[in-house]
Amino acid sequence: MGYIRVKARVWNVGNPLASREVELLTDTGAVYTVLPSSLLKELGVEPVGRRRFRLANNQVVERDVGVVGIEVKGIRVHTVAIFGDEGVYLLGVVTLKELGLEVDPVKGELRPMELLLM
Repeated sequence: MGYIRVKARVWNVGNPLASREVELLTDTGAVYTVLPSSLLKELGVEPVGRRRFRLANNQVVERDVGVVGIEVKGIRVHTVAIFGDEGVYLLGVVTLKELGLEVDPVKGELRPMELLLM
């Protein structure tokens, strides 16, 4: 399928003027969106808790989590973001679902998904 990169704007939900344009790698294997800790701190995002995650190499790590605003393809939501390592910009599956988007593996892009109400 290859990699799908998307442009996004992220912001501090308590101060929407603190925002940044970023490029994210869509990762349907990642539960949550991951952004560098330094970026989240620069935006003034405060951790709301810590969670444990298993990495691809089977290592288990604990990371702070916070809530950010995110806009992709003109759609805006608030979502959980992981305080990640430097250089890591991942768009996780929870955020994709919240945005109502899915991966189109044939075209290599994001497309609106059919949303079910019940």
